[in-house]
Amino acid sequence: MQITAEMVRQLRERTGVGMMECKRFLTEAGGDMEAAIDLLRKAGQGRADKKAGRAAAEGAILVESDGQGTCVLVEVNCETDFVARDRQFLAFGRTVAQVILEHAPAGADAVGSLAVEDGCVEEARQKLVGKIGENIRVRRFERANLRGDVSAVYLHGVRIGVLVDMNGGDEALARDIAMHVAASRPLCVSDKDMPAETLEREKSVLRAQAEDSGKPPEIIEKMVQGRLRKYLAEVTLLGQPFVKDPDRSVGQLLESRKAEVNAFYRLEVGEGIEKKQENFAAEVEAQVKAAG
Repeated sequence: MQITAEMVRQLRERTGVGMMECKRFLTEAGGDMEAAIDLLRKAGQGRADKKAGRAAAEGAILVESDGQGTCVLVEVNCETDFVARDRQFLAFGRTVAQVILEHAPAGADAVGSLAVEDGCVEEARQKLVGKIGENIRVRRFERANLRGDVSAVYLHGVRIGVLVDMNGGDEALARDIAMHVAASRPLCVSDKDMPAETLEREKSVLRAQAEDSGKPPEIIEKMVQGRLRKYLAEVTLLGQPFVKDPDRSVGQLLESRKAEVNAFYRLEVGEGIEKKQENFAAEVEAQVKAAG
């Protein structure tokens, strides 16, 4: 029987096992999903079945650097903030960051096959799921080759990680900029870095809003341009008021220090993940019924 990509996806969602392992066990099981899960369990890799479907919106941001201009930020997720502080969970996250730093995988899906002590990342993840009892996943990472002469990493606890790459200034300034990025969430460095499709979408919204005013076309265009400038000041690093001194923009601060930001990278735990609202009483009742 032909093993399709959809079959592999379904087995991976149910078990959390890597794609290549899913394909191997599906092939061995002749395409039978339940038989493949049984084979995974017999091989000691199926402990995450059912757990893999649970929302993993907590976790930690880990950072590693080789000291030679390459740095990694990685987000590893779990289900509760309690586990996010667990020593074993954080050690796993640091290991993941180290192998990403060393091997430069193409994306998060490729991380599972990277070699670690006693196996690969995916095998280590499965073992940790079995020990901790929560769904765990490596969600995303940023691997940056720094080209500036100054850089800084800022970690806000384990929930937010920022890396800033700069020319000019000093480490203290770079750290201030990293703290600003953590707090203010800019989308990009300057308006020149804003994707064209994002700008066009924003313009169309602003134009529709302005047309409702009934003003002449030339006035509407001025309204759109003015509101667009305000929008860009709110979402670009250089346009935002500096958090430590709101009377001047980040751009003005950098200019006064003869510094320039080449790039920044920001990861926040759970960003973009829809968290399921749990009913604790109902959950306890369900567990009691299951135990009975």
